[in-house]
Amino acid sequence: MAHVPASERRPQLVQAAIDLMTREGIAAGSTRAIAAELGVAQATVHYTFGTKKDLYRAIVERLTSDFVGEVRAASPGDGAFGEQVRTLVQALWEAATGEHGHCVLLSEFGALALRDPDMREIMLEMQHDIEGTAVEMLDALAAAHGLTLALPARRIAVHFLGGFDGLTARHLTLRNPGDRPDPNTLEALELLVATTVGLCLGTPAARPEPGWHGDRDGL
Repeated sequence: MAHVPASERRPQLVQAAIDLMTREGIAAGSTRAIAAELGVAQATVHYTFGTKKDLYRAIVERLTSDFVGEVRAASPGDGAFGEQVRTLVQALWEAATGEHGHCVLLSEFGALALRDPDMREIMLEMQHDIEGTAVEMLDALAAAHGLTLALPARRIAVHFLGGFDGLTARHLTLRNPGDRPDPNTLEALELLVATTVGLCLGTPAARPEPGWHGDRDGL
């Protein structure tokens, strides 16, 4: 194979690693297997990524960037503040639970972080990026409506994302491929959105809107 500069080879190897690990899990992602996935020598992986930590960081950064990009690209549509929050949450849910399996892969990396200090550092960076994005989008939405949030945006974002992560994990654990989301998970997600809107506005959480539960594939 012709020589390819490291700047070009790096994203190729990251994508090969993501494809392989998404199909077979992190444990299957040895440097030999990643090299075979792309059709290059094993030494190419070692040359491009000095350590496994460097490789894992590049993978998580790519997954996070793709995930955040999907959410940022979503339009809140028209309507009241609460309606627009719900629209953005649906986009977030679809990005997190899509059939590409990347959220499962991120969850596997999160499990590694429980015992691996290097992985913990990487996942903390990812969490800060996602929380920062949520804060920016929440502040922008409030400003567009001329609202002053009842609590700091970061406190609301951490509250929402903590609940959302738990519900995403529940969904991925309980759902079989091709199945509709578990109704109890969707009901809890509706309640999480309602309480989050209540925290933003400084009002008691409204009841979830009728018609959501069971009527849509997302929310």
